[in-house]
Amino acid sequence: MNNFSEPTKVGTLNSDYRLLTTGYGQMTEVSEKFPKTDRILKRDVFRRVYEEGRKIQFTYFTAFVLTKQTDTARIGITATRKMGNSVERNRARRLVREAFRKNKWLVPHGVDIVINVKRSLVEAAYRDFEGEFITFLQRVGQK
Repeated sequence: MNNFSEPTKVGTLNSDYRLLTTGYGQMTEVSEKFPKTDRILKRDVFRRVYEEGRKIQFTYFTAFVLTKQTDTARIGITATRKMGNSVERNRARRLVREAFRKNKWLVPHGVDIVINVKRSLVEAAYRDFEGEFITFLQRVGQK
């Protein structure tokens, strides 16, 4: 017989949600899922964001941001063969998706974002990239 008691689960959440404190001291649930409605998948949408959006350069990526009149924020990710082999390109895309998924609450509604990853992202640590990505999302939210 051991002396350890089972921990009680008070206020547990599904792993797909995070609790955030609003400006009024209230807690609110934010989904950390990444459904297809949060993705840019069509070539014509990518082109429109490239042509009409504003371009922002960072160490690990170049971002194109286009404001639109909808309720959702969407992201599209491109990684060219010039960046590296398929393993490196897929890792870069995974890092961007994860950073977006975890920090989606910072993105203003009605924004299409296209991220072109750079070669430097392949060797980057996730924390370094996420810090830069959060800075980018905060900049987008201000303008």
